[in-house]
Amino acid sequence: MTEQNYPWLETYPPKPDWHMEISPGLMSDVFDKTAARLPDSQAFEFLGKTYDWATLHAAVNKFAAGLQAHGVTKGTKVGLFLPNCPLSLIAYYGILKTGGTVVNFNPLYARDELAAQIEDSETDIMVTLDLAMLMDKMEEMLSDTRLSTLIVGTFTDYLPFPKNILFPVLKPKDQRWVIKSETARRIVFLKDFLKNDGQVKPAPIDPLEDVAVLQYTGGTTGTPKAAMLTHMNIYTNAVQAYASFPDPQGHEKMLAVLPFFHVFAMTVCLNMAVLAGMEIITIPRFDLNDTLDIIQKKKPNYMCGVPAIFSAINNHQKLKIFDLSSLDFCISGGAPLPVEVKKKFEAKTGCTVVEGYGLSESSPVATVNPPFGENVAGSIGLPLPQTIIEIIDPDDKITPVALGERGEVCIRGPQVMKGYFNRPDETANVLRPTDDGGLRLHTGDIAYMDARGYTYIVDRIKDLIITNGYNVYPRHVEEAIYQHPNVEECIVAGLPDPHRGEIVKAWIKLKEGRELSAEELKSFLEEKISKIEMPKQIEFRDKPLPKTMIGKLSRKDVVAEELGES
Repeated sequence: MTEQNYPWLETYPPKPDWHMEISPGLMSDVFDKTAARLPDSQAFEFLGKTYDWATLHAAVNKFAAGLQAHGVTKGTKVGLFLPNCPLSLIAYYGILKTGGTVVNFNPLYARDELAAQIEDSETDIMVTLDLAMLMDKMEEMLSDTRLSTLIVGTFTDYLPFPKNILFPVLKPKDQRWVIKSETARRIVFLKDFLKNDGQVKPAPIDPLEDVAVLQYTGGTTGTPKAAMLTHMNIYTNAVQAYASFPDPQGHEKMLAVLPFFHVFAMTVCLNMAVLAGMEIITIPRFDLNDTLDIIQKKKPNYMCGVPAIFSAINNHQKLKIFDLSSLDFCISGGAPLPVEVKKKFEAKTGCTVVEGYGLSESSPVATVNPPFGENVAGSIGLPLPQTIIEIIDPDDKITPVALGERGEVCIRGPQVMKGYFNRPDETANVLRPTDDGGLRLHTGDIAYMDARGYTYIVDRIKDLIITNGYNVYPRHVEEAIYQHPNVEECIVAGLPDPHRGEIVKAWIKLKEGRELSAEELKSFLEEKISKIEMPKQIEFRDKPLPKTMIGKLSRKDVVAEELGES
């Protein structure tokens, strides 16, 4: 595909410029510049306690100096095992300043998952908090893995008065952690760690080659592996995302309800917000009522979420009592956003919801529905600046398909990863050479592109249902089911069948107080999907459908439950 054949250039909005130049840069330098520009402005709020940029800057420098005193140099792997909190930002930027590599860990991981990721990533230092749910696991990791040092912050230090006094009383189970003698010598408490002059020795970082973050992903094969995101990758993606949205109008706020260990939140809620000088408002974990209360009281302008969060807000029984009018833009990512969920949220809040698309291997954002151009419901929008989206024949992995035809989404751009850590074969499988000497990231997603350059995701290659030899795309069936006013959540997947190969099954949770039978739903769907796509089995559930740790509906888990594999 030559530039003359990039269909999106004809319809690209005036802002941003797709051809914009992005020079190599470092997010640690961006942080320094923002702190110098806005030293006294509020930068971060956590459960009612606020921090200005100057305070965070001093803490980041002390953290970086503490790491260097402990021998951290370029390429040293430092893990973050944290909920969203001020230490998340401080440690993240402190590691980047030293040239060390951030390894994001999910605090909800089981012990075996943690041990495997520590060994695979070669993480020797971990940063966490003194909460029992974290420390019980981390002390085992000190005993059972290569982990050598644990840096432990005090959770109550980040709470305002009187919450810092009341927390140990009201949440005693979270405080029941007693240091073990056999691991005590390898635990460093943050207060001691930060006792230094904050003088950071400059690290010789090459933005294009040196790895800033190891971001674990199932990728296109389902096997956990670490995408190597360079300093240029994460810097570029923050610049690309920021350029795609309005210039700040005074003091703007980003509500971060998604966890920073997830690549979407890391880039948009953390790095883009730092680049823009936004105040970041966050809570340790998503809670629907807390989130609505924070929007009403703190009045953020931006919020990122996965579709399940927008759906949950839509279906809140007392949504009318909350004032959500401060929200200007919400960004949905992590999973396809059902058209009905988008329309309902916009109607109820007056906010514009733009859907983005990407994956860990692209830092993650590759496309977005343009806030300044046509926001096409059901589409993942247009490529970000300097990003090329190609729809490739999924069989030969080489030939572009015609506009309007389905194929595999492939991405080229400066935000595409360097490769998988210690996985050369899997890297070669997803980063394939192009005729012009570049590399094309094969995503495993099936989509088509229209004549204006808007892309429409159809489904994951691995989620495709083949029934009687015909292809059925679960997302298409889900979109049709979501149009029924009684449906709150839905997952569609294929189940093994001895006669058809696979059959289509739908799992559905209805809105509270609503009723719907399988026959009524099938009658509703008759004009919306074909007989081949019509679910052969429909199961209604009273409880919410299974979700991943960041709140995405989990097709994998519901199928595993069905097959007795969970």
